[in-house]
Amino acid sequence: MLSGAAVMDAALLLIAGNEPCPQPQTSEHLAAIEIMKLKHVIILQNKVDLMKEEAALEHEKSIMKFIKGTIADGAPVIPISAQLKYNIDAVNMCMVNSIPVPLRDFSASPQLIVIRSFDVNKPGAEIADLKGGVAGGSILTGVFKIGDEIEIRPGIVTKDDNGKIQCKPIFSNIVSLFAENNDLKFAVPGGLIGVGTKIDPTLCRADRLVGQVVGSKGDLPKVYADIEINYFLLRRLLGVKTDGQKQAKVRKLEVDDVLMVNIGSTATGARVVAVKADMARLSLTSPACTQEGEKIALSRRIDKHFRLIGWATIMKGTPIDLVN
Repeated sequence: MLSGAAVMDAALLLIAGNEPCPQPQTSEHLAAIEIMKLKHVIILQNKVDLMKEEAALEHEKSIMKFIKGTIADGAPVIPISAQLKYNIDAVNMCMVNSIPVPLRDFSASPQLIVIRSFDVNKPGAEIADLKGGVAGGSILTGVFKIGDEIEIRPGIVTKDDNGKIQCKPIFSNIVSLFAENNDLKFAVPGGLIGVGTKIDPTLCRADRLVGQVVGSKGDLPKVYADIEINYFLLRRLLGVKTDGQKQAKVRKLEVDDVLMVNIGSTATGARVVAVKADMARLSLTSPACTQEGEKIALSRRIDKHFRLIGWATIMKGTPIDLVN
């Protein structure tokens, strides 16, 4: 969910009308919207076909109370039935009227974050018919064109004899671009784009490229395995209740804490190396291609599940030397 939110411009927050609001997962989703800096939210009050009018109005009041003071404060609440397709036209109209088309920077260096990747070759395909791997994601800035030379970072991650992490970027050319089954000559920010390459398909199979960043050769952010962050923790855990049915407090970060960190579409483990006030130093399990000022999400394992505990801003990091 956090990886997907990294490429979105707006959010539809779905709330079940036949359950008390907020449910634990709803609180977590709203926190994710705030962390990922999504300013435009539409709230969908679902399953109204299972409710009486008075109950639906009472439920709407509980939604208003829940979103008060959050980034979703003042967002439109639309009653719908997804199953019966009631009021979907109202949702479409609201999306068109209340969510502005974001301004895109076409002149900047092109950059795409990968949220899925796959091998399009069918089993038993002849060698002459083999196609390169496909990376799917959203373009953040710039324009990709067929024939462009691209670089993918961190690329192939290995360790040397001393256990030091090494990253070998992947270089290729764009051979095809497609969106919604339409072949494109060039692709711009907005929507999901499939980028066909000449990369060995085994490197793209089963989402192996997820979390990588694609861009012009030599024009991508640095790769870090060690970062310093300025972090903010939630006051209480979302979705985890103590015996007294109150939400449990979030424990402060401590040295040797193991966290899960979401950087763009990358989800990686991290160990806390040092903590001082609201600053911390993290050692990442797998390296990430990112830059200073990037906002990231922090999760901790609680009762066998990773739970969102806060967010942070990358202040600086130690770049990894890339292997050619």
